[in-house]
Amino acid sequence: MGEFDEPFLGTQAVQAGLLTSHQLRRFRRIHRNVYIHRNAPVTPCGRAQAAWLWAGGDGVLAGYSAAALFGSRWIDATAPAELIRSGSRRGTAGIVVHAGTIPDDEVGELADMRVTSPARTAFDLGRRLVLDTAVEQLDALCRATRSDPARIAELADRHSGERGVRRLRQALELVDPGAESLPETRVRLLLVRGGLPRPSTQVPVVGVDGCILGWADLGWKQWRTVVEYDGIHHWTDERQRTKDIERYEAFAALGWSVVRVNSEQLRLRSASIVERVRAQLRSAGAPV
Repeated sequence: MGEFDEPFLGTQAVQAGLLTSHQLRRFRRIHRNVYIHRNAPVTPCGRAQAAWLWAGGDGVLAGYSAAALFGSRWIDATAPAELIRSGSRRGTAGIVVHAGTIPDDEVGELADMRVTSPARTAFDLGRRLVLDTAVEQLDALCRATRSDPARIAELADRHSGERGVRRLRQALELVDPGAESLPETRVRLLLVRGGLPRPSTQVPVVGVDGCILGWADLGWKQWRTVVEYDGIHHWTDERQRTKDIERYEAFAALGWSVVRVNSEQLRLRSASIVERVRAQLRSAGAPV
């Protein structure tokens, strides 16, 4: 696929002699005059690039599009691209255009495209998405960009009259950039809403020699209790399985308790997860 595995302007490719008009018809048309090789996947980053080409540089990539370009994970590949433009909300299929202007210090440049800053991107996502999805996306974005949620809160104060700021503030109270996956975020929210103390993320378990034996997804150091989400590879990859067995034996030898959670439990028996963790914390002396 080569140079055509990313979105490009058809007219430019023809004028440059890279393709003929006849050859261009074999490519996948994303938007008017915006194409990509028919076998190339259109990723969230690709959708952002295509939207930028469609807009002719008029506007700022925002929301999911900006998050994707910053390297944020867990973005739905079918989600439309997002642009902010002054005065116009007219978009096209696959592109959502938000009307408005953005202060210069909330805009940056990435790969020759204008994008909202990480904090502004989080600000927009957090006020437009439903609460749990907002927390998931802000966890991922803050981790990818090493952004401090406090900076996002400053923007909430700066734009306190904007629609959805109250929802954003609720999300910020729950955000933790330490989450490494969507399930980790979902388990954390489940435990907090179940009335348990808020767990730390990426908890270090330290051996008697002072060396770190491993990092747990969630946990409470004071009660030597951790929660681990086991993705499918923990069960299908024998090497990973062996590593898990040895690691948890080492944790137990140091007095740590491990509560393990998988996707079926999270999906179908979430209440039992809370009670299992509650019971373990209680046995460790936590006032729960």
